[in-house]
Amino acid sequence: VAILWMVVLAFPIGAQAHDETKPEMPTLTVTGTGHLAVAPDTAFVTFGMETSGKSLAEAQRQNNLVMSKVMERLRELQIEKERIQTSSFTVSPQYKPPSKRPADAPPTPPEIIGYMVSNTVTVEVRNTEKVAAVIEESLAAGANHFQGLRWALRDEQQAKLSALKQAAARAREKATALSEALKVKLVRLISANEGSHVVRPAPHASRSMMAMDAGGSEPPIFSGEMKVEATVTLIYEIGHE
Repeated sequence: VAILWMVVLAFPIGAQAHDETKPEMPTLTVTGTGHLAVAPDTAFVTFGMETSGKSLAEAQRQNNLVMSKVMERLRELQIEKERIQTSSFTVSPQYKPPSKRPADAPPTPPEIIGYMVSNTVTVEVRNTEKVAAVIEESLAAGANHFQGLRWALRDEQQAKLSALKQAAARAREKATALSEALKVKLVRLISANEGSHVVRPAPHASRSMMAMDAGGSEPPIFSGEMKVEATVTLIYEIGHE
């Protein structure tokens, strides 16, 4: 009985040792890249209004007055209301600066002397030719807080797929060329890994916010191009021809 147990326990060890001596599968790894340049078809413009007053009601009334004018200008530019979103709304008390007091004097509570109301909205502009007009008209209506703009594609997925197809085709071309040069054959595809991203252009405006607020023509805004980049890595099992 003791001998049988020794044989049974030794068998897996022998099998493991046999697997370790098995030669590794020869493989070929190639990477292809794809690049696509497309013009953005959407812009997100973010701006707002900051007002202050001795009372919260006064600060909010001034803020609402200006933002109402801004919304009216946007409607005149045929910007749909569903494309306008409040991105932040904050109310901050303003305190009286602390006065000098004796070191042994008890601390006094801060005194509120006014309020600051900040209302920020983001406008989705689907006609890129209107971007400059949206900025100009919003500032002309009284907005005093301009955060900038962001370019985008409404269908990023389709652009990424096109770049991925290009990257995959280039990876296959590399694999074929290498296999011919090395005189080996591609037996089968073992794995494929992919990745893609959009490189967004930085907006450019040659005039400052103060210059635009002073009047004049619309600010020059250039959308440029958006770069879509993709990478595909293929691993093939190879054999002798």
